[in-house]
Amino acid sequence: MRISSEHLAERRRGRTGKILLTGGTGFLGSHILHELLIRGYSITLLARANGQFSADERVLRLLDWFGLDGDRRSRLEVIEGCIDQPNLGLNQHVYTALQNSTSEVVHCASDTSFSARKKADLENTNINGMKNLLDFAAAGQCSFFHYVSTAYAAGRTAGVCTEELVENKEFTNYYEETKCRAEWMVSERCGLEGIRLSIYRPSIVYGNSETGRSIRFNAVYYPIKMLLFLKNLYETDIREQGGRRAGEMGVKLTDEGCLYLPIRVPVAENGGLNLIPVNYFTDAFVALMEESLEGGVFHIVNPRLTRIEDLIDYMQKLFRIEGLEPYLNSTNNAAPRNALESLYDRYLEVYIPYMTDARIFDDRKSRSIREKRAVVCPAFDLEVFSRCIKFAIECEWGSKVFEETG
Repeated sequence: MRISSEHLAERRRGRTGKILLTGGTGFLGSHILHELLIRGYSITLLARANGQFSADERVLRLLDWFGLDGDRRSRLEVIEGCIDQPNLGLNQHVYTALQNSTSEVVHCASDTSFSARKKADLENTNINGMKNLLDFAAAGQCSFFHYVSTAYAAGRTAGVCTEELVENKEFTNYYEETKCRAEWMVSERCGLEGIRLSIYRPSIVYGNSETGRSIRFNAVYYPIKMLLFLKNLYETDIREQGGRRAGEMGVKLTDEGCLYLPIRVPVAENGGLNLIPVNYFTDAFVALMEESLEGGVFHIVNPRLTRIEDLIDYMQKLFRIEGLEPYLNSTNNAAPRNALESLYDRYLEVYIPYMTDARIFDDRKSRSIREKRAVVCPAFDLEVFSRCIKFAIECEWGSKVFEETG
């Protein structure tokens, strides 16, 4: 339903509209939920139950984790449903009432698996779920659709990636492909129905840069987690088992008490990881949402790549490790991998394309809006790295993430 930008701005200022949010129990979605509630928006959250908790219980645990007070919680309604089901898994009465009360949709729900065996799940959530949500928006009172995509919808390409829809038939994995297809689907349908659209493309998101807190520990966390697993495994073998298994892998304790792990880590010339903290992502998202009344495609990225060489340095300093070395991942550097490297490579297989990434994400449109609100991406330095990884270790990489709330 097309409304004037003046009417939209007035409704936003008065907080008179209601936003339907999907994916609010996930990593990015939960932080968007928290930020919008803090800023006074009224939210209807579509959430699923899981094997252990109902939708209401899952959301309550998150709100406790964020420390959200009762007044702000009063602006949230939780509806149990599922985007990959007809009518979003709702009975017709609830579905119709929700259509009539929803003025904007923020779509964060996504399957982020990289594994090829998850292809059917990716298709069901990222494509079929999008179709169901667009049907919902088109037949109701929705005037603005906000889609959280990924910068990597650009696919396998070189050079500068612009803030516009891309036509690419080569992708690193099926996740990237489904996100690109979903962008085209939402663009075409919203254009047809006269619904304003913004597409937000974050790069790789880690925890809060100021506190280190996070509820999700994949992406940049996973290679570090597996490195620490190997460190603990072989350090225990040396100290308690005589070190035979460690010796077979070339692992040893140095005279300074550091653990020597002979692992060459692939890097790309002029490449690295594009990392942003989740607190920067939410600040940027809200700035773009509130300032861009006509919509658009926006990269939410770091203007500075984090070099793998720097990550190696951070890991060795924080965990008293030696032996990690960067090597150019090219055909001109084809020295055979040693046994420990081959083992570590199996853990890193799906992440190596991102570790050796040289893509540049142009963010001029996004940046011009963020600068109005002084939203600046912090550097991923040793201090931030240490803060985030120490939190991950304290909550055992997510298994105890909610225990601190009691």
